Amino acid sequence: MRIISFVIPCYRSYNTISDVVAEIDRTMSAHENDDYEIILVNDCSPDNTIDVLKNLAENNSHVMAIDMAKNFGQHAALLAGIRHTTGDIVVCLDDDGQTPPSEAYNLIDKLAEFDVCYASYEGKKHSAFRNFGSSVNDKMLEIMLDKPKTLYASSYFAMKRYIADEIVKYTNPYPYIMGLVLRTTNSITSAPVNHKERASGRSGYSISKLLSLWINGFTAFSVKPLRIASLMGILCAVIGGIFSIWAVINKLTNPAAPIGWTTLIIVLLIIGGMILFVLGMLGEYVGRMYISMNNSPQYVIKAKYGHYR
Repeated sequence: MRIISFVIPCYRSYNTISDVVAEIDRTMSAHENDDYEIILVNDCSPDNTIDVLKNLAENNSHVMAIDMAKNFGQHAALLAGIRHTTGDIVVCLDDDGQTPPSEAYNLIDKLAEFDVCYASYEGKKHSAFRNFGSSVNDKMLEIMLDKPKTLYASSYFAMKRYIADEIVKYTNPYPYIMGLVLRTTNSITSAPVNHKERASGRSGYSISKLLSLWINGFTAFSVKPLRIASLMGILCAVIGGIFSIWAVINKLTNPAAPIGWTTLIIVLLIIGGMILFVLGMLGEYVGRMYISMNNSPQYVIKAKYGHYR
């Protein structure tokens, strides 16, 4: 008998998570040949989400609840949940009901041929801001991590046990799940899933959290930003050289040509901005190396509730 492990990071979901768990129960009851477990990870939600999770763990033998000591972010919460799974297949989904558990087998069935399957949506029900952030993140993954253009990096996905075992080996304090998946396997596909309207509340992703997610993605798993910065420096140097030659020739052929103070300031601002950008990028990498060397934790678990296994 297979075991399907559902991992759900929870934040401000006290109104929605009970319905998500109930939908998982209904879905799995229709697949009697598969057993299942549900790992709920409270990412230090400021509301009473943990009380709801504790109640679910106490009254549902399939549920385990994990309470984080502080807010470590969605990807750290996912890793914490994945480390507590025992299933042959791990399914990760959201706590707001927009990623329907009833369609989990659309993803699971694809694992007969592939290692990982992501949900794809014809029409997303997120806000315009969240959709914009997702599109930027998707493009960043294509450029920095060589994600296939046809693959959408959604938060609803299923993976085989050996993939889960491999990605939890990552112990640095800046986890990024899609980056871990992409560096583990090329056997990735997608399957169509309906995206539902959010039942209540609003997305926990703010501008700062989205920026942090993007930075995690391209500094933790790629050196391409450093190469791009080097190319931009070379480009500025070439442009500066060409401009210098033009200025000399222009002065020789036209002695009355005025020396452009405005042009000089513009060039200085451009070059100065480039230098600060490259220094900032280097500082980001060095700072993250320093934090990793200090063994900063990915997450800290405050308590666990329920004992499925």
